[in-house]
Amino acid sequence: MKTGSKSEGPSASAPRRDPYEVLSVSRDSTDQDIKTAYRKLALKYHPDKNGSNPEASELFKEVAYSYSILSDPEKRRQYDSAGFEALDASGMDMEIDLSNLGTVNTMFAALFSKLGVPIKTTVSANVLEEALNGTVTVRPLPIGTSVSGKVDKQCAHFFGVTINEEQAQAGIAIRVTSTSQSKFKLLFFEHDVSGGYSLAIQEDSEKTGKVTSAGLYFLHFQVYRMDSTVNALAMAKDPEAAFFKSLEGLQPCEVSELKAGTHIFAVYGDNFFKTAAYTIEALCTKDYAETTEKLKDIEAQILRKRNELRQFETEYRKALARFQEVTKRYNEEKQSVDELLKQRDGIHASFTITKAPNPIGAGVTSNGSSSKSTGDSSKVENQGDDGTSDEKERSFKKRWFNIPRGSDKKLG
Repeated sequence: MKTGSKSEGPSASAPRRDPYEVLSVSRDSTDQDIKTAYRKLALKYHPDKNGSNPEASELFKEVAYSYSILSDPEKRRQYDSAGFEALDASGMDMEIDLSNLGTVNTMFAALFSKLGVPIKTTVSANVLEEALNGTVTVRPLPIGTSVSGKVDKQCAHFFGVTINEEQAQAGIAIRVTSTSQSKFKLLFFEHDVSGGYSLAIQEDSEKTGKVTSAGLYFLHFQVYRMDSTVNALAMAKDPEAAFFKSLEGLQPCEVSELKAGTHIFAVYGDNFFKTAAYTIEALCTKDYAETTEKLKDIEAQILRKRNELRQFETEYRKALARFQEVTKRYNEEKQSVDELLKQRDGIHASFTITKAPNPIGAGVTSNGSSSKSTGDSSKVENQGDDGTSDEKERSFKKRWFNIPRGSDKKLG
């Protein structure tokens, strides 16, 4: 039962305890030891069983937070080398238990989920406990068949898939799809020493087009699943650099092969208010040999690309910082050049005798004396000594233009 890949832990202000101490495991514990310890403590402190005990809820968050670190090989390596400082805790998300939220909070969670905010949910403690006690009803799901149904929210339908030695060697795939775009989880249970079943893997449904689906593949080589929550959180935190985190959600599946016998799977209703419609099918990959090889090859390419992106991100950020630096200098230099040219143009414009007219009609010459406007100067120049030159000109024009018609004949 794996929590979200990131989590803020029990409290943002409370000191964080060593994850190994929280789960009561040693530093050289195997993945199976850590998983077993987590299942035991998660069931003990699950909110469903401790509704009136807020301390248990905090312990449950602490257990989930510790497991989110130690169950991830990369995060465990980072923590072992440099402690909590090596982990980017600010963007870690937390799984919530819908059955313990109440109606109002469930409505808010549903709204955020509808808006695309990643909301990871836990499997109900009632379902886990019934499975552990072996009191669940298990329906047969033969290889090569499919079953359709509707499962209530926070409930599960259990299926038993029986395989022979040949089918186990070839590989098995279990897929669940929903054309109604229901939200669900595909669960895989291992047989517990108590006689019941303990949750080993949970795969959340992903929406692709008009269909939601989830699948578990046991193909004798390491198979990976994509945790889209990691990508969504990276996008929310830094949309520009989210591309470099787009492959970080690829997580190794804990189980890579199944032995001959009966294996237990379940479809868990993860809708907020309604039932989840689904179709589950079990198939042997013997007839999908070419497809299986393609999957193996493409996942190897993705892993290589993830390592390349991690290295390229460092180069990109250095180049981006340098680009921002030179861009800033470019803007500063451009502003400086524009200002110098503006000042130069202003100085050039000051080398002139003609000045802009004064608003009141009188200007001041460069030597400080007053002068009349250009219009007044021309008027003075046109006047004679007696000041009547303009009047004579107007009188002459009037006589000329008023010559009666036919006068040219008389002139002839």
